[in-house]
Amino acid sequence: MSSKPRHPEKVNKPFNPIKKKPEWIRSKMLDSQIFFQTKKVVNQNNLVTVCQEANCPNITECWSKKHATFMIMGDTCTRACAFCDVKTGKPGDLDIFEPAKIAKAVKSLNLKHVVITSVDRDDLDDGGSDHFYKVVKATREKNPETSIEVLTPDFLRKGEAYKKVLEADLDVFNHNIETVPRLYTTVRPGARYFASLELLKNAKKFNKKVFTKSGIMVGLGENKEEVIQVMDDLRSAEVDFITIGQYLQPSPKHHPLNRYYHPDEFKEFEQIAKTKGFLLVSSSPLTRSSYHADEDFRKLQDARNKQLECLPHQ
Repeated sequence: MSSKPRHPEKVNKPFNPIKKKPEWIRSKMLDSQIFFQTKKVVNQNNLVTVCQEANCPNITECWSKKHATFMIMGDTCTRACAFCDVKTGKPGDLDIFEPAKIAKAVKSLNLKHVVITSVDRDDLDDGGSDHFYKVVKATREKNPETSIEVLTPDFLRKGEAYKKVLEADLDVFNHNIETVPRLYTTVRPGARYFASLELLKNAKKFNKKVFTKSGIMVGLGENKEEVIQVMDDLRSAEVDFITIGQYLQPSPKHHPLNRYYHPDEFKEFEQIAKTKGFLLVSSSPLTRSSYHADEDFRKLQDARNKQLECLPHQ
């Protein structure tokens, strides 16, 4: 009996050979003992991480530093984004014990900063916002000194459900724009570019204290001018932090990789983004939305404090 395919919607897609990675696309393991310790905590608590499910290239480096991005509400997504390696299908019931499990794992790993993301749950009336709230609340209660970052879905057609997430005591609200608007119909067919922008804008409007963050991948077929336009759109939505990273094709059935960008091109994007007024910019081939998230949170705090110091005193 054959097992169900991980991506049933991609079975009949054309075969796109994966281009050989250049020498600058290399991740590193810093401390293998800590890597296996992190893996043990994740497995013992039956937790799902985006590091594993999305086949992240930075898993060895991040887990060696006790960095893990927890993925809540299961391992199966209701969307079928062409770039993503997370399993697609009909998700199971929510785990009512998950908030306590995540809180316990954060404590066990002694995390100073935690990133909590999720699959899309279009099957739920609120898109999973109440579950997000419960996970953040439980994590905060057990880990009062830990900064908390959420990487949320778009809550498309869920009204004001996103507000429930922002009512939790979190520090960073992240929602990735992923690509340029022209490519949405092929890269993110279940999402809407301007709905994602509106979510980021409304998040900042609803909770001014929370840092807002968004990321874009390059290498999907966009051009430089389109990437710069996304920067402008994100600043119009008052996004504080932008991440720009290289798209890495997970399999021959995923969206084809158009090209690899050279590290110098990422440096140029970083310089351009800085002139737009972002508090923080992370732009490199291996940049992912959760990569170095703990260090970046400290940098965000410092940047905001400097900004406040420059304001005229009343």
